This record gives sequence, C-alpha cells and structure tokens, in this order.
Amino acid sequence: MTREPGMHRPRTTVGRVLEELGSTLLQHVSGPEHPELSIEAVVIHDPEDELDQPDRALVLGVGLRDSARIHGLIARLGERGAAGLVLRAPVTADPTMLSAAHSAGVTVLSLTRGVSWGHLAGTLGVLMTPSDPDDARPASFGGIPAGDLFAVANSIAALLQAPVTIEDRHSRLLAFSSVQEGADASRIQTILGRQVPAQYTRFLEESGVFQAIYRSERPVTVAPLPREAGAQPEEQARAVIAVRAGEEILGTIWVASPAALNPAQEQILIDSSRLVAMHLIWQRTDADLERRHRAQLLGAALDGGPGAQDAARALRLREEPAVVLALALDVPDGSQLSHAHLAAERKRVADAFAVHLAFAHPQAASGLIGDIAYGVIPLSAADSDDSGGPATRFAGEFIARVRSPLRALIGIGRAAAGPGNLTFSRSGADRALRVLRSPLSDRSTARFEDVHAEALLLELPAPAAEFPSGAIARLAAYDADHQASLIDTLRAWLDAFGDVSAASAAVYVHPNTFRYRLKRVTEVGGIDLADPDARFAAMLQLRLLALSRAR
Repeated sequence: MTREPGMHRPRTTVGRVLEELGSTLLQHVSGPEHPELSIEAVVIHDPEDELDQPDRALVLGVGLRDSARIHGLIARLGERGAAGLVLRAPVTADPTMLSAAHSAGVTVLSLTRGVSWGHLAGTLGVLMTPSDPDDARPASFGGIPAGDLFAVANSIAALLQAPVTIEDRHSRLLAFSSVQEGADASRIQTILGRQVPAQYTRFLEESGVFQAIYRSERPVTVAPLPREAGAQPEEQARAVIAVRAGEEILGTIWVASPAALNPAQEQILIDSSRLVAMHLIWQRTDADLERRHRAQLLGAALDGGPGAQDAARALRLREEPAVVLALALDVPDGSQLSHAHLAAERKRVADAFAVHLAFAHPQAASGLIGDIAYGVIPLSAADSDDSGGPATRFAGEFIARVRSPLRALIGIGRAAAGPGNLTFSRSGADRALRVLRSPLSDRSTARFEDVHAEALLLELPAPAAEFPSGAIARLAAYDADHQASLIDTLRAWLDAFGDVSAASAAVYVHPNTFRYRLKRVTEVGGIDLADPDARFAAMLQLRLLALSRAR
C-alpha cells in the first residue's frame, strides 16, 4: 500500500482495539470500555512474578482462571493505571468482578477460544506499530512481510510439495503459489478469473463440503469434482483447511493433493492456517489505516483553515462546486449494542457509502469522522445552484439499498463554490442531520434548505421556566383542565393560513364547530388573530411545544 508523506498509524486506544478485534478475537466482559484511553504497552502477566507494568498497559492474563486471583489482580491493575486485562474465554462476569472492574476503572476483555495468545500479541503489535515512511520496517509474520499472501502460499507449497491457493470466505482468490504444475481445469479457471467458478461453489455448498470444512479444526479431504458439477475428467482431490480468527471464518487454504496428507503434512497445514489468519487480520487493519488517513484529510478539508486546500488537493478534489453529505445511524434510546458492535456497523455502512459514492462520481471523497460518515460530491455547472439534484438522488438511492439493523440518515448541505468552501456546505449537512435525528422529522434524508426553519428551532434556547408563555400557556392550561382541544384548533387554523374549511377538515370537525372553538381560542388565550406579530409568536411557540412534547 502506498502511503503519503507524514502518514502515521493512529494511536492505539481501547476503543480502537475493540473496533478492530471485537468481532473476531476479543469481547468486552466488564468494566468501562474507555474508548479514548490510550494503550501504551502490551504486557504478559505471570502470577508467580511481582506485578510490574508501565502505565496504560493492556495486560494479558495467560493461564489466569481462579476468580479470587482475578479479582485481586483487577484491583492492583487499577492502582497502577492499567488500561485493561485480557482473560481466556469463557469468563464469568460475576457481581464481584463487575464491581471490581468498575471500581478500578479497568476494562476486562475475553480472548476467544481457539485463538493463541501469540496470535493476539502479534495482532496488537501491528496495531501499535507506527508507520514511519522515513524508517519503515514492515511487520512480518513467520518471517514473511505482513500481508504478502503470495509469499505465504509459496512457502506452504514448498513445504507440502503441492500447488496451493488461498481463498476468502466467499471463494474469491486471494493468492496462489507460483508452482501450479499439473493444475486441473477448475484451478486454472479459478486463477484466471480470481474467483472459484460459480458451478463449482454451488456444488460444494449443496453437497455439504463447505459445512464440513468449517466444522473441522483439521484438514478435510475433498474428492475430485464430478462430471455433473461441470468438471473435467482430470480433476484432482484437494486437502482443505479453514482459516479462523476465533470463531470467525476468514477463508480457506486449498492444496492440490492426489494422495491424502500424512500427519506431519496435516500439522504443517494447521500451522499455516494460523499464519494466514495473522496476515489476513493485518490486511484488514492496514486497510483501516488507509481509511483513517483519508478521513483525516477529509476532516481537514471540511474544517477549513490553513491546511484545507492542501488536504483537498491530497484527496484530488478539483476546483469546482461541490456538496457535502453527512450520514449517521439512528441509535435508539436504550439500545443494547456494545461499543464494538456499533463501531463495526458504522464502519460497514460507511464503507458501503464510500463504494456507492465512488460509483456516483469518480472524483468524490468520503470518510468516517467520529460517528458521522461524510461524502463530498462534485457538482456540474448546471447543478451548482441546486445541490438537491444529484445529491438528493444519491442519498435516496443509498438509503433504499443499504441494509442495516439501524436506520441510516443523510443530511445534505448547501452547494459550495469549491473545495475551499466545504466548511460552509458541511455546516448545512450537519444541521440537516440534526433535524433528521430530532423528533421534528420522520424522514431519512433532507436538504438543509428544506429544513432550515426546523434547524433554527433546534438551535433556539427555550428554558423550561419561560416556556410556554402568554396566550399559548393559557390555552395549554385550559386544555389540561377541561380536556379541550384549543391548542390543536389554533395550530390547524395557522397551518391552513386561516382557511376554516381546510382547518376543520384537518381536525375532523364541522366548520361551524371549528369556528366556535376558534372563538374560544381568542377568548381564553387573549390572542388577536388579526395581528401578524401575534400569529408569528403563536406559530413559533407551537413548534417549540411540539418539539418539547416529542422529546
């Protein structure tokens, strides 16, 4: 991966470790998640040695099982300013542990069964290794530069004396050994197409081969594909093993082997699967580094200031009009989603947003900043006066296609004259998004121009002691005491611009009944409906009252 000058791996925090590894290697058990707490070191704790670790250390509790020892260690780690403690799953979060972890301020994590401590330590080392372009030493696993799956495939092929391919969870080819002597037709098609042919994967799925591979911890022998699967007569048998990170299947290793592997060869393949897992986890982390770097550039461009123009140029944004979109997930009150799962879902939706944006415009830019994914769409001269055209279409299409357990919301800013004015467009996108997140709206997308009034209402200070007041306060009190509907009557009349027929239809009463209620509004509230200032004050307070009640 090519990095631009000055690009560094971001500081490692407890939150980032949970984001990167929380869905595969680690699970939060107890204690605060401390998303912004830095991890300065990774330390292996030996129960027989005196506790000694630097501040902000993530402590690996290798072999710790005794509850009393664990509770005592948590208390001591809190005194020494540790960032967290990792224990081997399963870990029972009993009341004593929960109390100790919260009192000490120590995050307790569990390491998924089947994942080696060395695997975890190596992955954490990659996360914590700075990327210095002037003196860069790329991480390596098994003596192979991190992420070089072709070198891994060649090393496995050399040890087993057989051709090797490495595939992902969806049978896409990730790497293959340089030696493919005697390769059969299906392997040649896989290498040329970078994907296992559909008819082969369909047969393997329907015949239960993939299920057998994913259930087994050891290599599985796969018989040559039959003619009915579309295979050629010279098809060979395979030895296959799943590549795992904890319980997650990352991919598979396929070895063309006419004869069954002997025990020593099987062990080589088992060890190789662990090595491939580390490389795949590193690739995932390194790809995230690139995303974070682009997000930093986008943040600088959106914030304005001295570095905005340089950041825009680094993102290859041209000197042309553009509009900013702000995407967020609506997390309902009381949501049980953990920090790690919520962060993973935000990242997944943000990645889908970036892909959709790239298809919409090749010069578009996007990035996840905090909990909001921003996108910048260049506009043509014809669209520069109306950001609603391409941006609204894009937002609507994305909302219709994205699949998430949480509702996606997109605020659309005003058109900016060029990359140097993106902060102006971002402000509008943020304010539109705030309206979408509020009780004032039930929509999923909105242009700032269309929700400007609602945005202003949300920004108005309305102390509870002073609101409502005057006529609206008197009408609200009368409604509460007499189970009347004078507030609804006034709101319907104002919304209908004084049209009694339309207003009465909106509240489902006869026009004469509505006129009588409107008369009571003027008598009880003491409001002069012929006064434009009185009407404006009433409309404003009614909007604020509706917002207050919705909250």
